[in-house]
Amino acid sequence: MRRSLDALYRLSGGLAAFFIAAIVAVVVVQVGFNLTDKILIATGIGALGLTIPSYAQFTGYFLAASTFLGLAYTLREGGHIRVSLAIQFLPRPLRRATEALALVTAAGMTGFAAWNMILYIHDSWSYGDMSSGMVAVPIWIPQTPLALGLTILTIALVDDLVQVLLGRAPSFEGKDESLLSE
Repeated sequence: MRRSLDALYRLSGGLAAFFIAAIVAVVVVQVGFNLTDKILIATGIGALGLTIPSYAQFTGYFLAASTFLGLAYTLREGGHIRVSLAIQFLPRPLRRATEALALVTAAGMTGFAAWNMILYIHDSWSYGDMSSGMVAVPIWIPQTPLALGLTILTIALVDDLVQVLLGRAPSFEGKDESLLSE
């Protein structure tokens, strides 16, 4: 089970990285198109009007996908901002209880958000909602990575909650402090 969960978190992080790379690729190609048009204008040939239709819309979708798909991986790697100053001085049993309470709260809130996002996607799909850009996209397509990322984050939070309840350290413990020393 541990290997499967870790693979899920790595896959989610990998997909987030893919969408970041897709943003870079789209922007680089569009800048190249703009530069080509500028050069053609300067040489007297005239602009060709090269553009990627709805490129800003697609990069926005890619940014949302990379953000949400990266949440669980970032949690597991200790990359989220946590206010551990108050709990670091608590006795170990009280610290674990506080961690568990925080994880229950976070998992509940994230699970609620994931569930509602899934319902929202279902509505978008049922009504045939389309984006309003030059390239009409069924809106449930860019919404899906958001729900997937929230669902995987919920799984990661519950995973860490189980670890804390079993008396083990959560995945992020110790990792966030090491980021400050780098």
